[in-house]
Amino acid sequence: VLCQGVRLKYAVISKLSVEYPVRRLCQTLQVHPSGYYAWLAKPKSAREKEDQRLLGLIKHAWLESGGVYGYRKIHDDLRELGESCGRHRVARLMRVEGLRSQTGYRRRPGYYGGKPTVASPNRLERQFKVSEPNKVWVTD
Repeated sequence: VLCQGVRLKYAVISKLSVEYPVRRLCQTLQVHPSGYYAWLAKPKSAREKEDQRLLGLIKHAWLESGGVYGYRKIHDDLRELGESCGRHRVARLMRVEGLRSQTGYRRRPGYYGGKPTVASPNRLERQFKVSEPNKVWVTD
């Protein structure tokens, strides 16, 4: 938290102010108490309010996908709902909230679908020395 921005420090102070004195928290996080109180008095901007509303929709869509969808598919879902927002905004809100898409899927070992292969008989019997070119062809 010490290396983070001032707004994040103020948010931490706001959460911990129930248990600890504000002045002590400000001293610990190396911010001035007057800055914290000014931050408290400042109303949320229209963008912050809209971000909070969008974040609720993003979380809902992400949870409905089972935590699989990334920002592109979430953005497409929001567009279907009639919301107008950019992909980068969705990506930023998901990154801040820690919502990540599932990358890669594990396959069951030993089963990859398709028809089972038939092994050809071993006619070469590991005798790789041949008398002339194009006499024997091998493959993996």
